Amino acid sequence: MKIIAHNKKNIIMKNIIRILIIFTLTIISCKAQTVSLETLAKCQQENPPFPCPKNYNYVKDINNLLNKYVGTWKGNLNGKVYEFNFIKKENVGDDIKDDRLIGRFKVINSIGTVLYNTLNETNDNETFFLGRNFQPDLEAYMVYFVGNSACVEYGDVYLRIYPSTPNQMTVYFHPDNDISVEGSCPPNFVPTIPYKTTIHLTKQ
Repeated sequence: MKIIAHNKKNIIMKNIIRILIIFTLTIISCKAQTVSLETLAKCQQENPPFPCPKNYNYVKDINNLLNKYVGTWKGNLNGKVYEFNFIKKENVGDDIKDDRLIGRFKVINSIGTVLYNTLNETNDNETFFLGRNFQPDLEAYMVYFVGNSACVEYGDVYLRIYPSTPNQMTVYFHPDNDISVEGSCPPNFVPTIPYKTTIHLTKQ
């Protein structure tokens, strides 16, 4: 009888352990949801068509919307040559992973002097040009740029490619603030990417 009772206890304990494992896996699976970049962008509109999803840990480029931005793009503005390069990184980040673009670029003036260059930067986190997500209307992808912080040179760069011209892209930089707040911005400072000015680029 003792043996039978002992076996029953073992069976009950095993069943309890199984239930706990299933419960834990269920909680993990509920938290480990994947949402698309465009879903998260659309739900952040002023009047969203649907509420933002909850309990997600991966914002994925499910429909490969970022792929068209990948590569090298060049353009000219006011005598300067701008060369941008974008790569796509998948499943990166800390608590919530996402797919994003990482940008690098170079600016050369009319006499060939390199004014800015991160094309050779091997550390993605040191390019200071990291993708965020699409605008809520999905018309442009936003990349956050940090240049000269003393001159408050940081904000969103909007990348736009029209379906009819897939080899043409526009870049438009909207800084968070146009005024220096640190007092150490040189008087002759020229923004690395012109403020609120469209740069037209061609894919190389």
